[in-house]
Amino acid sequence: MPQSLATMAYIVATILFILSLSGLSNQETARRGNYYGMLGMAIAIIATTLSGAVSSTAYPILIVAILLGGSVGAVLAQKVAMTQMPELVAIMHSLVGMAAVLIGFANFMDDASSLSGVEKTIHEVEIYIGILIGAVTFSGSVIAYCKLSEKISGKPLLLPGRHFFNLLLLVAAIGLGWLFLHQCASGEGCLPQLMLNHGGALPLLIMTVIALTFGVHMVMAIGGADMPVVVSMLNSYSGWAAAATGFMLSNDLLIVTGALVGSSGAILSYIMCRAMNRHFLSVIAGGFGTGGGGAAAEVVGDVQPINAEETAQLLLAAKNIMIIPGYGMAVAQAQHTVYELTKLLREKGKKVGFGIHPVAGRMPGHMNVLLAEAKVPYDIVYEMDEINDDWGNVDVSIIIGANDIVNPSALDDPNSPIAGMPVLECWKGESTIVMKRSMASGYAGVGNPLFVMDNTRMLFGDANAMLQEVLKVLKA
Repeated sequence: MPQSLATMAYIVATILFILSLSGLSNQETARRGNYYGMLGMAIAIIATTLSGAVSSTAYPILIVAILLGGSVGAVLAQKVAMTQMPELVAIMHSLVGMAAVLIGFANFMDDASSLSGVEKTIHEVEIYIGILIGAVTFSGSVIAYCKLSEKISGKPLLLPGRHFFNLLLLVAAIGLGWLFLHQCASGEGCLPQLMLNHGGALPLLIMTVIALTFGVHMVMAIGGADMPVVVSMLNSYSGWAAAATGFMLSNDLLIVTGALVGSSGAILSYIMCRAMNRHFLSVIAGGFGTGGGGAAAEVVGDVQPINAEETAQLLLAAKNIMIIPGYGMAVAQAQHTVYELTKLLREKGKKVGFGIHPVAGRMPGHMNVLLAEAKVPYDIVYEMDEINDDWGNVDVSIIIGANDIVNPSALDDPNSPIAGMPVLECWKGESTIVMKRSMASGYAGVGNPLFVMDNTRMLFGDANAMLQEVLKVLKA
């Protein structure tokens, strides 16, 4: 393929990626945005393969890699449940980070490079930064995957002097960067057995270990309630790692694509932090779950249970109903039953809406995706800011497997680990029905006073099964 044609294909792919991001910003156009992204990526892969950037002798390896990666992606798309999407996204980010690290080392050991002077120095800076960002992304994403899949505890690991430790790692990375450039220029300090007699190998290896350590420590210190922000933050990191890889490979499309992903992920992280009344740097430095000035207040009182028939009677007597979905709805796969319930209630003349907290679930937009999958109308799905002033007009709120996002202690207990986080203030409505399997605390490990309030009733059991019983009563 002529280079001019490849460049044109890259421009088309870039436009499609921009259209994809634009489409994904709205529920009604999200499906179309996905199609744009898929088409853009297909064009990018084909153009790169045929542009002459790939040696003809490497085609068999490339074809095998594409078939293998495509097969794995197709299988995962069919088998991974919606409840596993957050950890799948996290582990995919780790692959991007590892790719950046491997490409960085491959460029470092490439003897075919003819760069010299300032161009050579710039290329070495690209390699160093690419490996640094890639290593942090890889190790941080692996820890995020383990936390989201509950292979390790979601509680924050708070080491003594952790902020000083992070600062020390940063200073070491900067110092090693200077040493790396100095040794690359002089050819000194090499490791012949490992790096084919390339100067700067030892500081590069040490920096990689430091970056991996920083990624692990950074995510381990973040509490469970902050995991949606962590996922979007790692998404941003993976974008910058891809952009750094593009600089190393002199691939304009990879630079643009990485910059799009990196900037959009950073903006999303900032928006989510604002929605939680947190500073982005404070989340990275410690996050929710790090404890306040004292012990959080204990939840005192008795819960008032309710059954499916009583729940149905409350819904029939109500005019304005608000449903608040949480991770428990995803676990129970209850979104389709929720849609059936919504459809039936609306047919009976009830006003039904959905209240979505920015960090509901385990990743950004988790609940929106679940509701869209169940074909819940977009116009009755409201963000927290749209409904938080209207709870006084709500007759019945149904909370399906949510905990931290409806916790009053976030507003009135300064010692709570989630103090200061805006929540859906459903307790201001006439009645609240909380659906949970048990009285266990949420992902942030915080007790919830909502459960013992006078106007709250607890509907215990599997969310899908209990909603099915409520549906039967309503239909009867």
